[in-house]
Amino acid sequence: MRKVQIELVKPGDKLAKPIFQENGSVLLGEGIELNDRYIDRLRGLGIDFLFVEDGKTVDLIPEETVRDETRKQAVDAIYKTMNAFKEPNNLKGRTIAPDMGRTFRSVFGQIMSDLSTRPNLLVNLTSIHSKDNYLFQHSFNVAVLAGIMGIARGFNRNQLEELGIGALLFDIGMTKVPASILSREGRLTPDEHALVRNHTTEGFEILRKYHDISIVSAHCALQHHERFNGTGYPRGLKGNEIHMYAQIVGLADTFDALTSPRPHRKRYTSSEAIEFLFAAGGTFFDIDLIKLFCKHISIYPVATTLQLSTGQIGVVSVNNELAVHRPRVRIITEADGTEPASPYEIELKDELHITIVKEL
Repeated sequence: MRKVQIELVKPGDKLAKPIFQENGSVLLGEGIELNDRYIDRLRGLGIDFLFVEDGKTVDLIPEETVRDETRKQAVDAIYKTMNAFKEPNNLKGRTIAPDMGRTFRSVFGQIMSDLSTRPNLLVNLTSIHSKDNYLFQHSFNVAVLAGIMGIARGFNRNQLEELGIGALLFDIGMTKVPASILSREGRLTPDEHALVRNHTTEGFEILRKYHDISIVSAHCALQHHERFNGTGYPRGLKGNEIHMYAQIVGLADTFDALTSPRPHRKRYTSSEAIEFLFAAGGTFFDIDLIKLFCKHISIYPVATTLQLSTGQIGVVSVNNELAVHRPRVRIITEADGTEPASPYEIELKDELHITIVKEL
């Protein structure tokens, strides 16, 4: 299979990976043959790339960081919980989602179980979802990224659980922001912007009422928009005044937000997002945390289509843990537009004169 921008998808192409709805269930399944109606509908949902079947890359299958079943169960739990809190007058103690702590302890436990079976901690988040379920899928992705970071930092089981629950629920305060504001493509008014910023405090107020959710987990909601140089909100905290869990969640939140399509902008590629993070080192985020984070991100996941400086087009076949920005690439089109007489691959970590121009 290979990953391609939706503008390059043609009628007759077959989906190689499913597309998910807002509650985590499948919208379009693997093997579906695409037609103009499907493609237009997917484009309207804000989906900007797909995985399609391709005879030249049939053996290239990106390894998901966690199983689809784990994702579905987690997103379903996030979906149900957040929708419950969208109802008015629901902050009276434990009347809404009374077992929230237990529910998300189980959810994150399954995520950690999946992560524990991986041969390495290189993150590869390749699921495709519509812009309508951004909040739910985003919370799941942030939890996976945070879990990887917690493991990399050597957190014990209790610390990982506190971090994971905080990461799954860090954006629960967004349920208090009107949907019309969240989907707005234009610039927000000062009052609307203040409503959005208040989601950190709202989320903390929700989570701190649950005796089975640690107060430090609740601080992931309160502090994930604080910034290392004190320019964040709601309190303008600096450096280590920001809890480490919140620093990790804030970093994961920023990366996943940048690499997701939003109503007001196109997605960043993973390499562009990492460039942004390094530029923010020492200002928005601790540079040492950024370096650790980037060691565990698959910048060009397996099956990603790339244009090389040689003019050739290739598909990523293998990621190199020690050189995540220099994968092995299978050439599918030569510089003159012809197909190779026989398949061959280039190890970019050994071919330093060849650079990646862009993703296709």
